[in-house]
Amino acid sequence: MKGTILLVEDDATFRSFLQTILEDDGHQVLCAADGIQGLKLLRQGSFDLVISDLKLPGKSGLELFRETRNDLGAPPFIFLTAFGKVDEAVAAIKEGAIDFLTKPLDSPDTLLDVVRRSIAGQVQAREYLSLKELEAAGLPPEELIFAGSAMQTVRRLVHEVADTLANVLIFGESGTGKELVARTVHLLSSRRGAPFIPLNCAAIPENLLESELFGHEKGAFTGAIQPRQGKFELAKGGTIFLDEIGEMPLPLQAKLLRVLQERVFERVGGSREIKADVRIVAATNRNLREEVDQRRFREDLYYRLNVFPLHLPPLRERRDAIPSLVGYFLKRFSGQLGKSLNGIDPQALAALQGYSWPGNIRELQNVMERAVILSRDLVRPGTLPDELLKQRKPETLDSREALKSTERELIVKAVQKNGGNRRLAAAELGISRRSLQYKLKEYGLLEEG
Repeated sequence: MKGTILLVEDDATFRSFLQTILEDDGHQVLCAADGIQGLKLLRQGSFDLVISDLKLPGKSGLELFRETRNDLGAPPFIFLTAFGKVDEAVAAIKEGAIDFLTKPLDSPDTLLDVVRRSIAGQVQAREYLSLKELEAAGLPPEELIFAGSAMQTVRRLVHEVADTLANVLIFGESGTGKELVARTVHLLSSRRGAPFIPLNCAAIPENLLESELFGHEKGAFTGAIQPRQGKFELAKGGTIFLDEIGEMPLPLQAKLLRVLQERVFERVGGSREIKADVRIVAATNRNLREEVDQRRFREDLYYRLNVFPLHLPPLRERRDAIPSLVGYFLKRFSGQLGKSLNGIDPQALAALQGYSWPGNIRELQNVMERAVILSRDLVRPGTLPDELLKQRKPETLDSREALKSTERELIVKAVQKNGGNRRLAAAELGISRRSLQYKLKEYGLLEEG
């Protein structure tokens, strides 16, 4: 587990020695020679860990710790101390530091072991908090947001970029979950305690979009009877999500570029500069490179936004995610409607996996809600829309084998889930015990059953 570390040490030789050890282990290290410089770097950036000498010129390591420990996303501290000053380090731990090391170091491994444990603990804490916040917000867990092998690279990149200051630009067709990914970036970052403010640039009339973004002063235009905060002010300290950024008109693109460059903006009708303390995540279903070539999108803004691109694959390239997504929607809508369904018929699941999903996950969600409304015991092909069934490919030998494979997998899971009890497994599958017995024999599963 690699991280970004702030090293605060006034001894240049020892500082260089520690920096080499940490960078050779794959960590990114920023250095400060005293407590005042260390505080400045902590205020400017985001760190997974601080390693600081207790005795420093200008401001001691303990003072640095005390001044920042209550900050949003404050990193943990490891203190360095001379052998004869262990009592001071123990006192620091009582105040919340996670560990201390005595100088000179016994070996580089001693330092690396403590650093690795600290950063791993930070990542686990962020992931746990992220899961809890997703659940509290009524959002699916990460395992579903990133379901399917095609999304694993995206998941890794999200974890890499989340706790940096980089702007993120998410590309993907409508309905692929761009806002969910943006929310995950926010919840995994040190800004997660501050607001996440979404704005769909395509949903706001052009003449109102500037006011939505930056707010307005009283009398700025007809109907502006009182001052109003915009999304950038509401998102202070947090993240603003600009969905469908490709729909933003060119004049407003220039004003957004200024915010990205200077980190300040003005309300409509105002002259006071307001600091833009926000992280920007944008998304689009357009090819912005083509939009730039056609002069419909500013090239300088494109490069400012496209610091860290994320490409979300469409659902037709994530067919292995469909069973998990179907299970989630089935449970969610059954609960909302007060129904107790026994799952999904294998043929219905095969139909869902064989469809091209032009509307992506949003379309799948709508189809599953309809199917749950129409279902009595389990979701069957008859509860699915006609256009979905019509677009299924003819059953070739390969597709029949795929259907059998899916059916076999469902049977195995049902039997295992019910501890080998075939009566309960049959009830869950919506078939008779005799039919289940026949299927077990057909698929050579009698020993498993």
